Amino acid sequence: MESNEHGIESFDTIIVGAGVSGLVAARLLKDAGQSVVVLEARDRIGGRVVTDRSDGRTTDLGASWIHGIVDSPVAHAARAFGMRMHEFTVGGYQVDSRPIAYYSPDGVRLSDADAQAFAADVHAVDAALVAAIGDSADDASYRDATEVALAAQGWDAERTQRVREYLEHRSEEQYGAWIEDLAAHGLDDDSIDGDEVVFPDGYDVLPQHLASELDIRLQHEVVRVDRSAGAVTVTSGRGLVRADAVVVTVPVGVLQSDAFTIHPPLPQPQAGALARLRMNAFEKVFLRFPERFWDGGVYAIRQQGPEGHWWHSWYDLTDLHGEPVLLTFAAGPAARSTRTWSDEQVAESVLVQLRRLFGDGVPSPTGVHRTAWQDDPFAHGAYAYMTLGSATSDHDELAEPVDGILHIAGEATWTDDPATVTAALRSGHRAASRILGRDVDIERIWLA
Repeated sequence: MESNEHGIESFDTIIVGAGVSGLVAARLLKDAGQSVVVLEARDRIGGRVVTDRSDGRTTDLGASWIHGIVDSPVAHAARAFGMRMHEFTVGGYQVDSRPIAYYSPDGVRLSDADAQAFAADVHAVDAALVAAIGDSADDASYRDATEVALAAQGWDAERTQRVREYLEHRSEEQYGAWIEDLAAHGLDDDSIDGDEVVFPDGYDVLPQHLASELDIRLQHEVVRVDRSAGAVTVTSGRGLVRADAVVVTVPVGVLQSDAFTIHPPLPQPQAGALARLRMNAFEKVFLRFPERFWDGGVYAIRQQGPEGHWWHSWYDLTDLHGEPVLLTFAAGPAARSTRTWSDEQVAESVLVQLRRLFGDGVPSPTGVHRTAWQDDPFAHGAYAYMTLGSATSDHDELAEPVDGILHIAGEATWTDDPATVTAALRSGHRAASRILGRDVDIERIWLA
């Protein structure tokens, strides 16, 4: 780091954002001998990986799962950092593979045979979806593609509707978007390789380890990135910083906001790719109860039918939290509609459905913990999804370097599994490799 005659600090590379992507890029660049500074708007590191411990409990408010630990660099890092992992394979909205209690539109639990038959129907439609998506128009929605796959089955209206609902809910729970707003290719990455796991001690242990020995400056909200003549100047509320290169890792919602300016504006194809992505509406609702009243031995509870329009899935976190806890999601339309509701209003709305399934004796929760990512000025949502007209290549095109000095990274810039911590980590690795002009071994971060 150097300072010029005006007292402006100068670095080899500036990282905007201290989430997983930014921290990985910074670590790799620093280990390669570069001078690096990380500017973070929040008063903490981690970005959308954040764990709340304010009440003596450990609650992940942002990222929770590794969606498949086979060959996962996040799983490799977690093991190296000594992070305890707890198997919980339902985060990808699986229809089966783990015990799930399904309830019919009448509120009666399906028999094992009926649940298996329903799962077989979903698998049949998923098989037909491959061709339906491949043949879909450029501006087709996920609804358009799923309707083609459903029609190919030749089922009666009732049977078709049950699977249609499932596909709607999968769109919401996977991407926080209504099925008609999500691109037909929006769930192309929807595959799980191996068990899914969560972290009893909190996911934020990962960014804490990644941040070791880095120059991270908190409460430095970057508002402008200027590039010219092979250099960049970054402006925050704390002044100016200059460098030979910059890695911008802020969420899509910030990139699209008036509070963040890149000058000159992004060229094509980056600008077009960014315009076709949107931040979602996806909130977690944790409900703590004095006793466990729901089905034992299941990972999740799901209800079918119109009563499940908003609240259709609950995940049993009792073993993870050490007390009776159900997690549900306000996703897509439900998240937007309940955005201004109080915790009490949301809890009462959820309880209507739980009491419908388990009886009027279901007690009120002793605690409610709810996220508000839509109102977070440094995110504007939980993660990004593909709108109609977008292509899977938009993720990688957004990350194409501009003038060789401006690099964009983060969960929305990785094609294979966007909207994940794995995507964030890999994109940070890619940005660092591009700046250095050679591939670098990411495992050096956690094996050093």
